[in-house]
Amino acid sequence: MLLVLIGMFSNVLGAFVGVNIGTDVSSMPSASDVVAIVKAHQITHIRLYDADSHMLKALAGSGIEVTVGVTNEEVLGIGESASAAAAWINKNVAAYVPSTNITAIAVGSEVLSSIPHAAPLLVTAMNNLHKSLVAANLNYQVKVSTPQSMDIIPKPFPPSTATFNSSWNSTVYQLLQFLKNSDSYYMLNAYPYYGYTNGNGIFPLDYALFKPLPSVKQIVDPNTLFHYNSMFDAMVDATYYSMDALNMSAIPIVVTETGWPWQGESNEPDATVENAETFINNLIRRVSNNSGPPSQPTIPINTYIYELFNEDKRPGPVSEKNWGLLFTNGSDVFPLSLSGSSQITGNSTTVFCVAKDDASEDKLRDGLNWACGQGKANCSGIQSGQPCYLPNNIKNHASYAYNDYYQKMHTVGGTCDFDGTATTTNNDPSYGSCIFTGSSNSSTGGGALSPTALGPISSRGSTRFPVSKVQFLISAACLVVVLL
Repeated sequence: MLLVLIGMFSNVLGAFVGVNIGTDVSSMPSASDVVAIVKAHQITHIRLYDADSHMLKALAGSGIEVTVGVTNEEVLGIGESASAAAAWINKNVAAYVPSTNITAIAVGSEVLSSIPHAAPLLVTAMNNLHKSLVAANLNYQVKVSTPQSMDIIPKPFPPSTATFNSSWNSTVYQLLQFLKNSDSYYMLNAYPYYGYTNGNGIFPLDYALFKPLPSVKQIVDPNTLFHYNSMFDAMVDATYYSMDALNMSAIPIVVTETGWPWQGESNEPDATVENAETFINNLIRRVSNNSGPPSQPTIPINTYIYELFNEDKRPGPVSEKNWGLLFTNGSDVFPLSLSGSSQITGNSTTVFCVAKDDASEDKLRDGLNWACGQGKANCSGIQSGQPCYLPNNIKNHASYAYNDYYQKMHTVGGTCDFDGTATTTNNDPSYGSCIFTGSSNSSTGGGALSPTALGPISSRGSTRFPVSKVQFLISAACLVVVLL
C-alpha cells in the first residue's frame, strides 16, 4: 500500500508541505528510484541542496516543483563574477526547464551563521543569479532566495520585540530589499526541536509538538496579547517582526527546513519515534489549514520537512542522522496522519500496548526481559537485523514486546501495565516494515523465530553535541503565562 503524505501535495489555493532531499546516505537510491518514491508518495514540492544533474534529469516530466541549491562553496565565486552566475544558470536551470519544473534557487544554506565570511557577497550573488534569469527570460518562473537559520535573531521571544542581530542589519536589509524587488520570499530554517532542547526547560514539550496547552500554561506575547499555540508559529512570527523592525514588510516566509529526529543517544531523550510522529503529523495539519502566524494570519506558511531519508553519513550525535520520513526502500518511518484526523496505516478499533514516554529505563528493561521470557512474547522482530530492531532503544523494544504479549493474552486476563511502564493506545505504533501485532497490516504478528529473552541493552557512548541548526535562546523573563 502506498502511503500518501497528505499535505505534501499542493492545495491550489493554500499552503503546501514539501520535503528536503539530503544525500549523505550510505545506501542512497538512484535518482530515478528517488523520484519514483517521491511520486509514489504524491510529494509535489522538493528541495535539493545542490543542482544534481541526475536528479534534475530524473525529475523531467514529473511536474514536481523543485528548489535547487547553490552550495555554500559556490556562493563566493558567483558573488564575485556575473559570468559565473550566468554559467551556473545555464548549466543548472536553463538546461532543464521547462521539462523539469524548477521554481526556486536557494543560494547557500544559512550563510550568515555558517559561513559569515561570505556574507558581504551573498546579496551580490543573488543579484547576479537573478539578472541571469532575466536574461534567460526565467525570472518569473524561478525565484531566488537564501535560507537563514533562527540564529540571526538573538531573542525571538516575545516575537513582537524580535530583531535581527544588529551586526547583520546592513546585509539583511539588502537581502530583504532584493526579495521585495524581485517578488521573492524569505527562506527560514525553523527547528522547534532545538528551540525546546536548548531552552533549558522554559517551554513545555507540548508547545514544541503543536499539542494544546492547558489554559494556565498558554504562551502569550505580552505586547500584542497574541496567543501562540506552537513554537513553530512563534519562530515564524519572530521573523516577520524582525523584518518589520527594518521597515520591511509584505515579504512572505517559506519555511525551508523543519522537522524532528526520531532517534537519539541517551542524552537526547526527546528524539523519539513518538515525538517525531506527533510533530510531523501536527505540522502537516497546521500548515494545511492555510493560515499564517498570529501577526500575519492571511499568509499561509509553505513548509519543507527535513528530510526525506535518514542521512546516516552526517557527523555528530545519533539524532543528527535520524530525521528521515522514509527509509530508502520507500516505506515510512512512522504512520502519517490523513488530513489531520486519521492515520493512513493502522486500525482505530484496535487497542495497542506501548511503553510510556516517562517510564524509567531500568523498569522498561525489566518489563522487556519478562515479556520476552516468562511472558512468552515473540521478540524475534526486535533482534538485530530484523524489521523492528531500529530504533535500537529500550522504549521501542519494550513497546514491541509489551504489545505482542498484550495482543495474545488480554482476552485471558493479561494486562497492559508492566509495573506501570505501559499504556494502551488506539494509534497503531507500526512504522516502516515494522508491523506490531494487531495492526491491520499484520496477520499473525511477530516473526517466525521463537521468543527470545533479551538481556540489558547497553546505551550508546555519548558524543559531544554539535552547534545546533537553531539556537533558540530565550529569556525566561519574556515568557508570559496566562492565568485564567
